[in-house]
Order: sequence, then C-alpha cells, then structure tokens
Amino acid sequence: MQLGAFSISLTVKDIHASKDFYEKIGFETLGGDIEQNWLILKNGSTVIGLFQGMFEKNILTFNPGWDENAQNLDSFTDIRNIQKTLKAKGVQFTSEADETSEGPASFTIEDPDGNPILFDQHR
Repeated sequence: MQLGAFSISLTVKDIHASKDFYEKIGFETLGGDIEQNWLILKNGSTVIGLFQGMFEKNILTFNPGWDENAQNLDSFTDIRNIQKTLKAKGVQFTSEADETSEGPASFTIEDPDGNPILFDQHR
C-alpha cells in the first residue's frame, strides 16, 4: 500500500508571517495562493502546507498519486483501496471517500491521540 507524498498541513494565524518565517529557515514556495490563505512550501524532500482559517488543528497529510514535488506517479495505490484496507484493519474514519467513485477523493482518520490524518488524492 503506497500512501503517496507526505506533508504536514499547519494551521497558521498569519500566513504572511508564517511564510516569512519558513523562508528564513530555508523553505521555498512550491504552490498555493497566499491571497486564498494557503501555500505549499518545500525544503529538500520536506513539504509543509500553511493554511490560515481553514483547519482547527495541524494535519498529517498523504497524497496518493503524487510525489513530493506534486508530480503524478505512474503507479500508485488508489485512495479507495487504501480506505478499504484500513477499514478491514478496524481503523475508524472521521470522513470517507465514496468507494463507487473514481479520480479525486479524500478521507480522514485520527491517530490514538486525536491527531487528524488526511488522505487527499488529486487525480
């Protein structure tokens, strides 16, 4: 089971201040739109997302079908197959992907400490 690219989605109070801070420590903008209050930043293979006013908590994020540069992978495990595997193992979901659909979809789970984990497939 391939989970895809991993990143941390950070909920921030001031996206401009956060962007400035992360650029100071070596991150560069990979994507997003600061006017819409979200950015994706990268340093080496480390990817973080900055999101102002969109989430209550920081979120661990996996993107099936993408590598760490948001480029499509030739081969990947579809999000619906990941969901079915996790369900079979007894994992509880806070939101689910429509297993009859194709293409983009997402689901969320929480670890035992309440940390949200988002699986977000864009293709």
